[in-house]
Amino acid sequence: MRLQGKTALVTGSTSGIGQAIAEAFAREGANIVVSGRDEQRGKAVVEKIRATGGSATFVFADLSSKAEVDRLADEAVRVFGQIDILVNNAGAVTFGPTAQVDEPTFDTLFNTNVKAPYYLSAALAPHMAERGAGKIINITSMAAHIGMSGLALFGATKAALTQLTKSWVAEFAHSGVNVNAIAPGPTLTPANETAGAAFIDQITSTLPAGRAASPSEIADAAVYLASPESNFVHGITLHVDGGRTAV
Repeated sequence: MRLQGKTALVTGSTSGIGQAIAEAFAREGANIVVSGRDEQRGKAVVEKIRATGGSATFVFADLSSKAEVDRLADEAVRVFGQIDILVNNAGAVTFGPTAQVDEPTFDTLFNTNVKAPYYLSAALAPHMAERGAGKIINITSMAAHIGMSGLALFGATKAALTQLTKSWVAEFAHSGVNVNAIAPGPTLTPANETAGAAFIDQITSTLPAGRAASPSEIADAAVYLASPESNFVHGITLHVDGGRTAV
């Protein structure tokens, strides 16, 4: 087991990509802090992990403010003693023309996709640095790397998280902390269902692979970046997008 004895906090892990990552990490021996806004779904993920012999606990978090982010960090550390792996996966998305995005939506996307991972990393990365080891994995998007109509705001937030990934390498790599990103393409998750099948089919048609990803395929990439196999990997964005950004 590649993550035996490690503890991982995976934000937004009550469904979709986050759930797949939490379950994959648990199979590799990690203790998991499942977090999200839906307590019922979170507890269901915990029960599923425990049913297969894994170790997990649920901590409610809506990540709407720095105070909530700090509370999540404190509670996660209290439960397992320390966090060795942080996956900044929780994200908000909106689809539609730029002129139709109102201010509350704008603020929600930047608070969830940029502010929350910023302050969660700020709370946990220094402790990783003190121990001389740790892994931070930021879940971004292929929309951070190519212009996509209807995803201007979402892409901008994920581009900001991509830049934070690079800056945190400059700040923490010398202390043994690996910071990397995964940029998924269209993935079959409940969140993406809100965009509608036609929109997802339109994006999928542009992929050389010709299909959307499953959450488990994103989780496989996260296991690699969380494992000792990636100890000399710093600041990359691993594109798991069916080849879209390559052509």
